[in-house]
Amino acid sequence: MITLSSKKTIQLAALMAVLVLAGAGEAHAGGAGSNFSAIAENIVESIADLPGLLSGIAYMFGILLGVLGILKIKDHVENPGQVALKDGAIRLAAGGGLFALPIVYDAMLNTVGADGTATSAATLNAISMGVN
Repeated sequence: MITLSSKKTIQLAALMAVLVLAGAGEAHAGGAGSNFSAIAENIVESIADLPGLLSGIAYMFGILLGVLGILKIKDHVENPGQVALKDGAIRLAAGGGLFALPIVYDAMLNTVGADGTATSAATLNAISMGVN
């Protein structure tokens, strides 16, 4: 009978999630018009979906680290001499950071703008000196 440790199970689940997400899109680089311009255009189109993919991965790993942090804190409560409280707290903090990453990214994108021109610098059109 084959048994997997929890670390191997987590690694296997992460690998499967990445493979499923990677296989969800379709490849555009081949075909009749495989010149450099077509390939570059397809790369730009494919990169447009990257923030959504990173958001999904951040949410998944944020939840995973949150659950692992709660389990570590539970282990600390059951056996305080063996498991330090900081291990669970670190996992909870990292999970919270990963879970909040897409929200922070969206707020940053709304503030700065997608092309970096949401805010503009003040311009000086004329100077008037009131000298008598």
